[in-house]
Parts: sequence; structure tokens; C-alpha cells
Amino acid sequence: MADVIPFKGILYNTEKIGSLADVATPPYDVISKEEQINFHNRHPKNAIRLILGNETEFDDEKNNRYTRAAAFFNEWLTDAVLVKDNAPAFYLSSVEFSTDKGAIRRFGIIALVRLEPFEKGIILPHEKTYSKVKSERLQIMKACHANFSPVFSLFSGKIDILTVLEKAALSKTAHLDFTDDKGHRHLLWKITDPVIQENISNGYKDKVLYIADGHHRYETALNYREWASKNNPEFSATHPANFIMMYLCSMEDPGLIILPAHRMLTGVTESNLSGFENKASKYFDITRIPFDPKVSDKTIDMFIAELRLESLTNKIGVLIKNRNIFYILSLKQQAMESRYGNELPESLLRLDVTVLTKLILTEIIGFDQAGFDNEKLINYTSSDNEAIEQVTSGKCDIAFILNPTKIEQVQRIAGEGLIMPSKSTYFYPKVITGEVINKFS
Repeated sequence: MADVIPFKGILYNTEKIGSLADVATPPYDVISKEEQINFHNRHPKNAIRLILGNETEFDDEKNNRYTRAAAFFNEWLTDAVLVKDNAPAFYLSSVEFSTDKGAIRRFGIIALVRLEPFEKGIILPHEKTYSKVKSERLQIMKACHANFSPVFSLFSGKIDILTVLEKAALSKTAHLDFTDDKGHRHLLWKITDPVIQENISNGYKDKVLYIADGHHRYETALNYREWASKNNPEFSATHPANFIMMYLCSMEDPGLIILPAHRMLTGVTESNLSGFENKASKYFDITRIPFDPKVSDKTIDMFIAELRLESLTNKIGVLIKNRNIFYILSLKQQAMESRYGNELPESLLRLDVTVLTKLILTEIIGFDQAGFDNEKLINYTSSDNEAIEQVTSGKCDIAFILNPTKIEQVQRIAGEGLIMPSKSTYFYPKVITGEVINKFS
């Protein structure tokens, strides 16, 4: 079903730039403003200039972050800072990282995948996207005619040839080997044997691909293809714009981890904050855990342990500004069914993020669609401590601490053709930008 092929990737020339750690970045959507500045200052050829360039007060149609990205890209190609491979390759990628359970490794293949509309059921989304973000991504794609960051996609089951390659790779010298700011070690091997490549491509013929990260990038690629087909009289089914660069990982890979995406809200009225507990009691059983922000480590650990405790009940943690109490909201039986049972399918009804979006943010806080789309009102983090610190320091008004969405839920909801609320998942680690680039040429 999925058309997965090797390609001539563009890679940084380590003889020109030294370590890839100096020029690689996370994907654009998880880079903070402070990190953006740091990446710009780290190295003049850092990939941040391609994916998230600085804006200036003098920007106009002819000179802006998108035209500057194209200028940097073309200059680096001309100066051999970036070099295109001579032969098509699949790029086997490994990332080693640590968790509270010890060291973990995750494998993925970077390849080109033929773009398919979602309704064909070959490539499936699971999260909502925003038109503003897609518009910005499309401007970069039109200016640069390239994919700088792969879409992170998943498939169910194993592919035998990839399992063999993963085991063999660890005994071979990697083409790239570097450690990023977070201490994650990245390795990359090129697979250029045509027979092996054919076996890999054949392994995906019966696979459905589920987008994990990069929904905006994928939908932008669909829009770019449509734009290219209208503006190129020689456009055909073999045109490079029919393909997008993807990082493909098995759902059974032991290194596939989903972290929670906590919500931190600002701009919440004092009346909503003071009345929150009373309103929430209509839908939730509430557990209260008092704490002292100055000596709160043990209390935080107890709060998180109680929240993570396995239970059939949907649980959401809450911390409100200027109230030294952790709240754990446990959904009452039939609370979602009685309010949204005729509106939502069962698979969405039981998601923590749906409960949060519908009952808490909409019913209790009073958010409308404009509120959900306003990035100044809602921020996200996968760190329990960061979400809590944002409230105790007064940087936000209220934080909602979630449990992670399960991979089985992602697969089921995408398979049913349904869409989760935005930021329902946080796959960790993110696929790094700068290992391989795909140019539409």
C-alpha cells in the first residue's frame, strides 16, 4: 500500500562544519524562543536558519525569513557545506537516550514516501492541524523546494530485512555519530545496495503509515504538490513533489515512547479560577493534596505517583495559581457519555485529552475555538516539573497535568478516520533536523 523508496539525500559536509551537533536542531515546533536564539548563535550554518529563521522589522515580500532560508540553502549547496549523495539510499537512523528505566535505543528508516490523500487510508493522521502553521510551512517549501525535517510516521509490526539491518548496523561504523544538547546520541548509516533497497520497499507494500509527528508538514506537502502541479506544465506522477521525506518507525520498537502533553493556560479570569473546583465537582470526583511550594519535592512525587496509578478512570491533575493544593480530577461514571455520547465515538470519548478539551476547557473554563487557536493563551510541555513551576512562579494561571496517550489509542483513532485534539501526543525523542535533507529536483 505505502510506496516507500530510497533517494539521493543532502547531508552536511562534516569536513566543512565539524560535528553535526553544532548544526542540528529539533523540529521547528518544539523550539522555544530562547533555543531559537541559541541555535542561531551556535554556528553560522545551523539548520535553524532553514526551518525557523529570525524575523526583522524590515521584512517584506522580497526579503523575509523564507527568502533568507532559500538564500542560505542555495549558498550552502554551492559552497559544499551541504552535499547531495551520488547514489540513492535509505538512511538507517538510531537514537540512544536515557529514561527512568535506563538506556533505550530507537531505530527508524529515513525514506521518501509517496503522498496520499488521507481518505485512501494508506497514510493516516491522528491530530488536528492549524491553517496558520501550514501557511508558514508552505512559504518555506515554496521558497526552498525542499523537506528539511522528516515527517515522523509509524507502522504496525516488523519488517524482517530492517530487523536484520538494525542488528548488523551496530557492528559497523556509522556515517554520522554525534550527541545533541539533551545527551541523545544519533547514528546514521546509508543503505545503498539495490537488492536490499528493493526488499525494504517491498516490506512496506502492505503497511498503513500513521503520522506521529509532522501533521502540518505532511498537509503542507499535499498543498505544495497541488501548487506545483498548477504551476508546472511538465508536472507528472514521477515529479519529486509527489513524495515527502519520512522517518519510519515500528510501533513495536522498544524505544518508541509517548510522553504527556500538559497544558498551561494564561488569561484565565479570576472568577473562573475561584469557581473551578465547584464547577469541576459536577463531572469529577476530586482528590486534594495540600503542598508547600518551598518544600514540595515529596508532595510533587506523591501527586504524580497518584496521577500515574493505573486505573480505568480518566485522571487529570490540576494546579491553580496562588492555591497551594494539587487537585486530581477522576471522571465520574457516564459524565462524558451523558454530555457527549451522541456527539463523539467511544474511542474519542475515553481520551484524557478529549475529557480535558470538552468538559474542562470548554464547559468549565469557557474556551471557544479562538481560545484554542491562540498560542498566547495555551502553552504545552511534556515535563511535570516545568508545568508545576509555571504555576508556582505565577507565569501561568492554571496547569493541567495529563497521563500520556497510549499507542493503541493512536492506532485505533487514526484507523477509524478520526482526529484527536491538537497536541494529544508527544513522541519522544523528536526526530532531529539536519541528518538528511530532501530537495525536490
